Formats: sequence, structure tokens, C-alpha cells
Amino acid sequence: MTDQRPRYGEFATPEEQREAAGLPPVVEVVSPSAPVSDPAPAVPAPARPSSVDRFATIALLAYGLVNVVVTGLSYLDIVPVMNQTMTMLGIDGEFTNYAAGRLWGTIAAIVLAVGWCVTAALSIRRLRRGRLTWWLPIVGAVVTIAIAAFCLVVPMMGDPAFIAYLDQAAR
Repeated sequence: MTDQRPRYGEFATPEEQREAAGLPPVVEVVSPSAPVSDPAPAVPAPARPSSVDRFATIALLAYGLVNVVVTGLSYLDIVPVMNQTMTMLGIDGEFTNYAAGRLWGTIAAIVLAVGWCVTAALSIRRLRRGRLTWWLPIVGAVVTIAIAAFCLVVPMMGDPAFIAYLDQAAR
């Protein structure tokens, strides 16, 4: 035969279990002045970025916008830019790859505008979330300028004066 008696705590209420264990009643454990907290974990409010970070981010974005407008407009008329670049490199001759220059100059101007817009959107998003953001306009500018520079190298590589310069430099 098996013992059919209830085991400890099987039929006892939580209060009876506490009493049998020698613990004080639940009413005495919870003080009435203590606020009852919500068992759900509290989500901390996002920290506000410092005013220096906010100012630096906005100043860098403003500076970038001015550069994008000025540089983008010059890329739309790429021939003088390419001639100046060739002069700085010491290349005799003028830029004559007009069709490719016009196309790739327009693409470079669009890359600058889109790069600035993406950088500004990401910066504003980070500022609103309270994250450190001053570095983002710098990284956005470096990436955008690298892509735009590649767009300008394409028509330069197809220019007869530049190719002659490379041939001469290779000898």
C-alpha cells in the first residue's frame, strides 16, 4: 500500500506554506509605503546628445551642403574642371572627351547630392536617438567624394591627352 497522505505544500495555500516554514505573513513583508513596481523591464529614455555633438553635426552638414552645391554645379560643366586638373598634373593639352565628361560629370553631381541626403538622413536619425553623431558627416563625405572621384576618373581615362601623358610616364 502507498501512503495517500498529502505531501508538504500540496494542499496548503501560499500563506500556510510561509507560516509552516516560519516566515512572516506576506502582509508584513510588503510595506505599504513602498510603491509596487511593474514587473516589465523599464526601457531607459534615450540620452540626449550633447549640445557640442549636435552643433558639430549640424555645422558639418551645413558645410557639406555648401560644398555639394558648389562642386555639383562645377561638375555639370566638367570641361574647365578637367582642364584645371590636367594643368595641375602637368599634362600638356586640353580635355577633349566632352560626351563622356558631360555624362560622368552629371553622374558625379548626382552622387554628391544623394550622398549628402543619405548622410543627413542618417545623422538626423542618430541625433534623434541620442547617439554620438559628429563623425557621421565626415565618413559620409569621405565615401561620397571617393565615389564621385571615381566618376571623374572614367572620362579622364578616355581622354587622348591623358592617355598620351600615361604613355610618356610609362617609358
